[in-house]
Amino acid sequence: MPERDLRPDPFARDLLAWFDRHGRKDLPWQHPRSPYRVWLSEVMLQQTQVRTVIAYFERFVAALPTPAALAGAPLDRVLALWSGLGYYSRARHLHRAAQICVAQHAGELPRDFAALAALPGIGRSTAGAILAQAFGLRYPILDGNVRRVLARWHGVRGWPGESAVQRVLWAHADAHTPGERVADYTQAIMDLGATVCVRSRPLCAACPVARGCVALREGLTAELPTPKPSRDLPTRDTTMLIVRDSDGRVLLERRPPAGIWAALWSLPETADAVSARDVLRERYGVRAESSAALAAFVHSFSHYHLRVTPLAVTATRIPRVADDTGRAWYSRDEWPALGLPAPVRRLLHTVFEDERCQEPCTA
Repeated sequence: MPERDLRPDPFARDLLAWFDRHGRKDLPWQHPRSPYRVWLSEVMLQQTQVRTVIAYFERFVAALPTPAALAGAPLDRVLALWSGLGYYSRARHLHRAAQICVAQHAGELPRDFAALAALPGIGRSTAGAILAQAFGLRYPILDGNVRRVLARWHGVRGWPGESAVQRVLWAHADAHTPGERVADYTQAIMDLGATVCVRSRPLCAACPVARGCVALREGLTAELPTPKPSRDLPTRDTTMLIVRDSDGRVLLERRPPAGIWAALWSLPETADAVSARDVLRERYGVRAESSAALAAFVHSFSHYHLRVTPLAVTATRIPRVADDTGRAWYSRDEWPALGLPAPVRRLLHTVFEDERCQEPCTA
């Protein structure tokens, strides 16, 4: 069987020429482009845009610059550095994968595809991106941006989340990936999807591969890739309790190890304000002295909307709850260092900053 010709096909050739002129070459994870930094950036970029990721990436690698540092950090530290990026399972998988790298791979990410893809949170596309960009090995990728580019260019119909459609797109991704300059090509096709072949109103006039694009030729850019079948998301209600003692410390508890906001610290919750006093007394051993409802807000997840009614509660001072119960009282200076869900962090900031302003700002 003859060996495959790995010279760039016209698609890859034109894309690389465009990358040389217009590609992003100053992203922080490119200098240096180490396996750890590429891995961290790839995981952060899942579900999150580059402009948001940059600040988080720089803060994360400054605090935890190596897989060994990440592996040895407390999970709370990792989650605190991640707080605000969402999809917190990514951070937990990073932490666990780093521990496996230390235990089984001398503290480094493995170069073997199977071993790399077996690490928590690293699937086929992320493994390919790490091997291509950090090691220069020829592996295709198929993240969201690449799926959109290839679905349009080849006119692939069907929601990319379906396994049959994914197989077609993976075949195209592999066919276009060159044997040389694979790191640049990988960055180039991601850049194309992120800056030119965008979801709405793609900049087809600026596209280096527009000439062969089926979607452009047939007027299908608004239809491809086929969107996920829509469904109405349910709305759930909860009351979050901002419980503070006479010293101003707030009661926080660690959420369960699985589910929404798994392993993060959050506020106690109850079904409604009416039951709050009983819940605080029976579940937390707290006697509520006074309470006040705050403005409700909605936080949306991928599969439901959460309507939150915050209730500020002043409680009698009680001994600090032992940390091993998963509950503890934290001062205003302590809780910012914890891994908190973004809406909880914003809520606490709002409450504490409003009170801070009432003292000096009205003087």
